[in-house]
Amino acid sequence: MLPAQKVLRKFATLENKRINEWFFKTGKGEYGYGDRFIGVKIPENRKVARQFSALPLRDLKTLLNSPIHEDRALALLILGPRFEIALKTKNKPLQKKLFEFYFSNRHRVNNWDLVDLSAPSIAGAFAFHNPSARKKFLSLASSKSMWDRRIAMVGTFYFIRNERFKETLQLAEKILKDPEDLMHKATGWMLREVGKRDLTALRAFLDIHASTMPRTMLRYAIEKMNTSERKRYLARRIKSSRPDSLRA
Repeated sequence: MLPAQKVLRKFATLENKRINEWFFKTGKGEYGYGDRFIGVKIPENRKVARQFSALPLRDLKTLLNSPIHEDRALALLILGPRFEIALKTKNKPLQKKLFEFYFSNRHRVNNWDLVDLSAPSIAGAFAFHNPSARKKFLSLASSKSMWDRRIAMVGTFYFIRNERFKETLQLAEKILKDPEDLMHKATGWMLREVGKRDLTALRAFLDIHASTMPRTMLRYAIEKMNTSERKRYLARRIKSSRPDSLRA
């Protein structure tokens, strides 16, 4: 066991373990089935990450290969800030090295929180600043793995923060028929973030797709709109979902 893992376990509690196992749906047949928790909260995990911020990639790989969820989170909480520093210092070789490490080990980024705390700051950031890598990054939206698809979708949050919405809207259109509720939530969330910055762009997307969007995706997307607009888009979704015999 790595020293970082030993320190991390000092923060573990049985109560947090039980909460996490319930919250991250580890029951049989649920998306988190098989994931194991020791019961460490993210703020404590961040403290450990700061303490061990200089861990070499071989140790980060050991953490990512751990069956313990918090170990994998620790690796990503170290990797994300390291990539941000590489961006600030314009260290392009290191940026590429960290992105490739993340990309090749992404099968261990296998729960929604692990995706959400790493995809924008690593995969999305690299793709934004390196147009030649965008195709590789965005291709994850076609993966059979739900976590790959979520990496692509949530990774575009970095694009959104930099006032670029094209990729998010393209992926959202692609994901309209995705069968997974976690993808509906992620896509609706990203659409909502687009709307916070460019409401016209969100309206244009909804005017075309609101009637066929999954209900959860639509509700997330329109959450920050005014009441009348929310009702209008929801009504369009409800109307389109009625059997033909019930439509006016």
